[in-house]
Amino acid sequence: MTISHDTFAGVYPAMTTPFTDGTDEVDHEQLAADARRLADAGVDGLVPVGSTGEAATLTHDEHAEVVETVVDAVDVPVIAGTGSNSTREALDLTERAADAGADAALLISPYYNKPEPAGQYEHFATVADAVDIPQVVYNVPSRTGLNLDVDTVVDLAAHENVRGYKAASGDANRISEVIERTRDEQFDVLSGDDGMTLPLMSMGATGTISVTANVEPERTAGLVHAALDGDFECAREIHHELGPLTRALFRETNPIPVKEAMAIRGYGPAELRPPLTRGSDETLRVLTELLAELEETADTAATATEV
Repeated sequence: MTISHDTFAGVYPAMTTPFTDGTDEVDHEQLAADARRLADAGVDGLVPVGSTGEAATLTHDEHAEVVETVVDAVDVPVIAGTGSNSTREALDLTERAADAGADAALLISPYYNKPEPAGQYEHFATVADAVDIPQVVYNVPSRTGLNLDVDTVVDLAAHENVRGYKAASGDANRISEVIERTRDEQFDVLSGDDGMTLPLMSMGATGTISVTANVEPERTAGLVHAALDGDFECAREIHHELGPLTRALFRETNPIPVKEAMAIRGYGPAELRPPLTRGSDETLRVLTELLAELEETADTAATATEV
């Protein structure tokens, strides 16, 4: 599938990686079912093997196999998470994802070793030079301990293969500056924080790589597509409707709550790979109540439409 400018406009669920009940073996049947469910709900693409997909604990073979399963299951763009704190490893993962059929790659900034701006640039540019698919730079300092330098992101935006930026720093001023300074490039900014999607889209972001969309894909797509159409009143209504769930999905380390929420909805067991553990009883209680409320709201709206 050809990726061009503005292809990154829309909703891209940051997919979970399902494991079989009672084990931590990848459940490819459930993975394909999740991919089809999300595509059928109207999302614009899928993002497997990112942070939400527990990529840090997958082997390289598992990583490539997950990408291949998702690519084979759907006919929407697949942006594979391929980042690492090792440039060699990020390059290998990106090459293997491209070979597996991924349309684009999402690369997290190097974590733990915390390179200086020159090293940050060289890390991403090395992969972009070597692998000819569109790539999205991912800044999430809460996980990496490194906040990408704005000048570095702007410099990377000039590379023909660096087409986007997943913004999850929580710093609206910093993200706004990236948007302002890359408007003349073939470069899209996507929210990496569900609670910030609407505010960032009001500044010019084109969509979101979303955790919430795993559970509420139709509503998340409704929010983003309304904002893209300039209907911010509708987008704002959905933003507030989803707000309690979005906050609950981050009350414990992601993807613990979203996997619990998916299990409540019947989308497979909430198995996680160690060292992650199951959600607390309180998290389960909160999620169960919120999901029931959202289902009731959806049923009421459907009944009103039919009448």
